[in-house]
Amino acid sequence: MKRILSSILFCFAALAALVSCGNSKNVLPGVSGKAGEVIVVIEKAHWDGELGDALREYLACDCDFLPQPEPLYNLAYVTPAGFTNMFQSHRNIIMVHIDQDVKEDGITFYNNKWARPQCIIMINAKGLDEAVAVVRRDYEKIRARLEQAERDRVVASARLYEAKEIRENVAERFGGSIVFPSGYVIKKINDSFAWIGNDNTYVYKDILVYRYPANGKDDLQPETIIAQRNRILKENVPGMFDGTYMTTSQVAEPKVSYINYKGHDFAETRGFWEVENDFMGGPFVSHSFYSLDGSEILVFEAFVYAPKYDKRQYMRQTESLLYSFQWADTMI
Repeated sequence: MKRILSSILFCFAALAALVSCGNSKNVLPGVSGKAGEVIVVIEKAHWDGELGDALREYLACDCDFLPQPEPLYNLAYVTPAGFTNMFQSHRNIIMVHIDQDVKEDGITFYNNKWARPQCIIMINAKGLDEAVAVVRRDYEKIRARLEQAERDRVVASARLYEAKEIRENVAERFGGSIVFPSGYVIKKINDSFAWIGNDNTYVYKDILVYRYPANGKDDLQPETIIAQRNRILKENVPGMFDGTYMTTSQVAEPKVSYINYKGHDFAETRGFWEVENDFMGGPFVSHSFYSLDGSEILVFEAFVYAPKYDKRQYMRQTESLLYSFQWADTMI
């Protein structure tokens, strides 16, 4: 009973703090923790039970389209009593508030309570069963919020340390561009294809940009996207040896989703790339969309090659840059 009372008092205090007017003039510290980490503030019994299982099922499941199993997020839990200053500055926090006086079961989002840029997600429920139901019902919203927070951090850092001349060069040729942070260099560029890379001996984090004529209603269908990708990459991305070139792997069928992000419509394609007649390969994701006049399809693609390392964070970093796309006449 004492532990339950302590948990209730903690959650009420946390809620009160989160919804406070925030008039403090203190400058918030930067967030702590590694990219892809999430702290879950929850009672141990709940973490070890069905609620913890549900959180792990949806947030620590394997990432799609990575060559080896890697969790979507690395979860760690701390009890409400143990949620001290050391944890309050973490980049991503999920707080579980279970109390019979909760008026409506659901999730609430907060930003920058204890640090900046911070993502806080509160799960509110009248009881344990209701909390589990909230997670199973709203897991996509929780994932989307965490993904957006991680993405925003990458893009903000890229803007702070931008290689602006690369963006201007790409925008001049293609009518728009993404942000390229320092470390990226132009490996190849012309009016129909660009290859911009951030490479070292063991890790490639590269961006491809290309265009092709739009022909009609099938322009953004999976078959067309992959056929055009294979044609263009065969011509422009050679391997290390004669007769080798980048293409789309058939190990797993690529997945195409249709997304509207801040008014920008595009087809997102996820899959694996490989080098024909060689043994190189890895994950890729591309955004395909119509040019402003509708005459062409533009593609911005991120791919990673890191044979010695896990690839989740490299892929998330590189993919996040795609979401910084702007048309040339709207660039900041």
